[in-house]
Parts: sequence; structure tokens; C-alpha cells
Amino acid sequence: MTQTLTLPLPIQFKGSRLARALLWLGGWRFTFEGLPSLQGVIIGYPHTSNWDFVVMVLVKWGIGLPIQFLAKDSLFRVLLFGRWLAWLGGVAIDRSSSKGLVAHLVAMFKQHQQDNRYLWLALSPEGTRRLTEGWRSGFYQVALLASVPLCLVRIDYGQKTVHFSNFMHLTGDEAADYAQIARVYEGVIGFHAAQAAPIQPLKQLSSPTTRISP
Repeated sequence: MTQTLTLPLPIQFKGSRLARALLWLGGWRFTFEGLPSLQGVIIGYPHTSNWDFVVMVLVKWGIGLPIQFLAKDSLFRVLLFGRWLAWLGGVAIDRSSSKGLVAHLVAMFKQHQQDNRYLWLALSPEGTRRLTEGWRSGFYQVALLASVPLCLVRIDYGQKTVHFSNFMHLTGDEAADYAQIARVYEGVIGFHAAQAAPIQPLKQLSSPTTRISP
């Protein structure tokens, strides 16, 4: 269920004034009151355009938020772009060999928890900009098995806002958890509104996506 949290939250950052100015010039604004813990999973919805990446990079810089995210390994072979992507927090993933990825990410979270180190990982539940029949389950499995909070980021082109203000702990009751997630994202409009996937699990897919926006 979603959490009632005392604001501001304990984990805070100092962001870039330039990034905030660029967002303001583009008509965008964001809300961020901090993170509730040192570790967690972030999902952004809807993901329907390459513009999501641009907006979210500026929001990331505007907040000063360190995030790691998965990206297909071929992107890192582009010399300068690959270095920039790694600097942003990108982690290379081979799409053709994703077996065991959930277990690997859960183990990574457990190690960071044991060492009391920071790790927030961004995953895209849709996994693509195209319309799909639902969400991939990797984000759900990782957050649930690692016992970390899930941050639900609203990327709303209708209001030109990005909200980092909704956190929840998954219960393992998939139907109830997805119903709560759907309530958080109610009314949000993507760049291509018709391409937003319905908020329901794709049962046949179980690995975290390899297309995500920081």
C-alpha cells in the first residue's frame, strides 16, 4: 500500500539550477520531497516517446538524484554516447541473455542494504515506447524480493509535470498492488497518449526491462 510519510523525507539532494531553468523554459515542473530510504526501485509511467528520456534527464539533474538504470549493451559501444550513458548511471544489459537478472538485481540490493549503501534503480515496466498489453514483471519482483520501497513517478504531458511523491511497499498480493498503482497513475497523459500500456501484468514476461529512462 502507499505510505503516509512525514515531509521532507530523509534522503535529500542538491540539484542543478541550470536544469531547473531549462525545465521551466520548457513549461515543465516537478515535485520531489526526498527519498524515504537508502535503497529502492523507481518506475516512470507512461513511457511513450524518446522525449521522456530528455525530460527525465533534466529532472534527474534538477533534483541531483543519483539513479542507476538498465540499458541495452549496444548503446555502450557507441564511444562518446556510451561513456555519457555510464556517467548518467547506466548499466549495460544483454537483451538476449536476461536469465537470472532478477536474482542478480535482488542480490545487489541485499548487498547495498547490508553495507548501508545508497542504491535507487530505475526500471520501466512497459519496456518499450510502443503499445503493449501490460507491464513486465521485473520491477515488481525486484522490489518485492529485495523488500525495498517502490517510487511511482508520474510523467504527465497533459500538465507538463513530473511527480516523485508516491511511494509504496509491495504486499505480494499482485491484484491489490496493481490496483493501487493504477490509482496513483489515474489521469496521467503520455506524449503519445494512445501508446500507454494498461496497468496490468504481462504474465508471460518475468525479467526486468532493458529500456528505461533515467
